[in-house]
Amino acid sequence: MSDTKERESLLKTIGNKGKSLEAEMSFFDHLDVLRKHLIRAVIAIGIFTSIAFYYYDILLDKIIFGPKKPDFWTYRMMCKLVENFPSLGKDMCITKINGKIINTEMAGQFNLQLNSCVMAGIVMGIPYLLWEIWRFIKPALHEKERKSASGFVFFASSLFALGILFGYFIVCPLSVNFLTGYTVSAEIENTFTVDSYLSSVATLTLGTGIIFELPVVIYILSKFGIMTPKFMRASRRYAIIVILIIAAIVTPTPDIMTMMIVATPLFLLYELSIFISGYIEKKKLKAEAEFFAK
Repeated sequence: MSDTKERESLLKTIGNKGKSLEAEMSFFDHLDVLRKHLIRAVIAIGIFTSIAFYYYDILLDKIIFGPKKPDFWTYRMMCKLVENFPSLGKDMCITKINGKIINTEMAGQFNLQLNSCVMAGIVMGIPYLLWEIWRFIKPALHEKERKSASGFVFFASSLFALGILFGYFIVCPLSVNFLTGYTVSAEIENTFTVDSYLSSVATLTLGTGIIFELPVVIYILSKFGIMTPKFMRASRRYAIIVILIIAAIVTPTPDIMTMMIVATPLFLLYELSIFISGYIEKKKLKAEAEFFAK
């Protein structure tokens, strides 16, 4: 009798070990699949980086140093606005960008080329990276979840692209114009290193692109029940203060108009996030009502 119990106990232990081993193998299998998706994304970013290297003259002169030139699209549009609406004031028409960009390191210009190309490769490769992440997550979702999240890559990529464009054409030139011309004393001449200029352009542009992903983040949090429209509506006044602070930091300009130009899209994104959260909550309540009605 004792031998039978010991045999059963041994078989049970072996069975539990087998289940544990199967779970571990499953986990490592998933990890291996994720690694393959990330490797493909890195390869895609590498290809885009190589393309940026090939067209580096356009990337540097037309794109990176674009906000430093008075004939940049944003400055020309601002001057046209002043022509049509003189009440805005002549100061809004920017015809000269102060400050001088210099290189102080032996490898400075090489690092500028390398870093700017990698940055361009990452920006262009983000949609493909999101697609690879979606391909990894998709098999674990139910059919209804797949349908509801089918436009994830498109919407996330579109919002990121809109954020990049807004950051590059609005936030970046306004900030560059203000910072290059800001002085506390006539004895101090504004000269900037290439690294400082590139990091400023990259931070302002990429930062705005990431901020524009707010609706996607709210969608995911609402799906998990972490965020609700009621909470977001109740927190609107605090959100407005945070948005104004972000706008003031991103565009450290003394005039309210410039700050509001940056803050307005953020307000709209917050309101869109409330709508998305409300939509998710309604779908959840409807699904629960149908479940209990059965």
